[in-house]
Amino acid sequence: MKIALPDASGVLNDYQLEGTPIAQARLAQNASRVVFSAAHVVADPFSEADPFGSAAVDWSATMSFRRYLHDLGLGIAEAMDTAQRGMGLDWNGALELITRTRQELPDALVFNGCGTDQLDPSEAHSVNDVVAAYLEQVEAIQRVGGRIILMASRALARVAKGPEDYHLVYERVLSACDQPVILHWLGPMFDPQLAGYWGSDTFEACLETCLTMIEANQSKVDGIKISLLDKKKEILMRRRLPASVKMYTGDDFNYPELIEGDAHGYSHALLGIFDPLAPAAAAAVSRLSDGDAEGFRAVLDPTVPLARQIFRAPTQYYKTGVVFLAWLNGFQDHFVMLNGAQAARPLPDFVTIFKQADSCGLLRDPDLAIARMKRLLAIYGVA
Repeated sequence: MKIALPDASGVLNDYQLEGTPIAQARLAQNASRVVFSAAHVVADPFSEADPFGSAAVDWSATMSFRRYLHDLGLGIAEAMDTAQRGMGLDWNGALELITRTRQELPDALVFNGCGTDQLDPSEAHSVNDVVAAYLEQVEAIQRVGGRIILMASRALARVAKGPEDYHLVYERVLSACDQPVILHWLGPMFDPQLAGYWGSDTFEACLETCLTMIEANQSKVDGIKISLLDKKKEILMRRRLPASVKMYTGDDFNYPELIEGDAHGYSHALLGIFDPLAPAAAAAVSRLSDGDAEGFRAVLDPTVPLARQIFRAPTQYYKTGVVFLAWLNGFQDHFVMLNGAQAARPLPDFVTIFKQADSCGLLRDPDLAIARMKRLLAIYGVA
C-alpha cells in the first residue's frame, strides 16, 4: 500500500506503508506497573454551540473510546489536559465527563482530574479562594464515587507568595479527600501559566517544597505524576519519595526507560501519549510483567520518535496529534476538536505523524488510514 505525501515544499512523493499493526493484548490486573492513559474527548461536529464557548462533546464516541482503553486493561486518567481541560473543556463539562465515565465503567480503574479551573486566575485574590475552588471539585467528584488526581492550579500559581502557601493549600485540600490521591506536577511547557509552581524558579527548591508536602501528607497520597519532560529530574524525585508513594511518569519523551526502571526503582505510567499508544502500552507492559524487559523495549522504543513529534513545542498543542491519530484509526468519524484545536499543528506535522505511526505499527487499519489521510490532504489543496 502506498500514498503520495507532500514534503515541506509541497512536492509529492510516494510513501510505501511498511508497518504491521500491533496485535491487541490485554494488560492483566496484576501487572508489574500501574498504567493510566490520559484519554481525549471527541467533539460534536454538528453542535451549533460556539466552538470557543461551552464544550460540545460527542458523548457516545467519547465513552466508546474509554471502553476500548478499559478492554485493553489500561486505567483511565479522566478529564485531564489530554481531554482539553482548560483548553476547551471547562469544569462543568469535566464533571459531566467524570460522571458519565463512572456510570458507564463502574469497575474500571479511573482517577479524575480535580483542579480550580472554575476560578478565573484573575479573580483569585487569596489562597482561601483557591482552597474553596479545589474543595468544590473534590466534593463533586467524591459525590459520584470518583478517585482524584489533584491537578496543578493556575490560580494558585498566581496568588501564592511562596512555598508556605503551597503547603497550606495542599494540606487543607488533601484533608478533605476520602481516598489517597495522585498529585500532578505539570511543567510550564504544558501550561505556561504554571511557571514557578511550588513557589520557586528553580527545580531544586520546588522539589524540596513538593517532597516536604508529600512527607507531611503521605497517607493521603497514592502517587505523583511529574510532567517536566526531563528524565533526570523524575529519577531524582523518584528515589526520594516515601516507600508508600508511587511515581507516575508523565514524561512523554523518555517513558520506556523510566517505566522499565533501574536498580533503585521504576515509574508507573500516567501518560497522554498512552492514548494513541494504548495497544503498544498494553502489549509492552504485559511483556515486562512476564519478565521480558527486552520485549518490553522492543515494543515501546520504536514509538518514541512519534511521541516526541506529537509533543514537540509548543507542547500544549500535543492534543492535536492525539486526536488526529484517533481519527485515522477509526475511533471517531471526523477530525474536529474543541476550540478548533485541529488547526493547532501544520500539515507537515500530520504527514510526519502518519509515517511514524505506520512505522511502529500504530495504524490499526492501514486502508482506512490512507483514505482519511487523503481526505485531509484534499482540505489543504493536495490533489
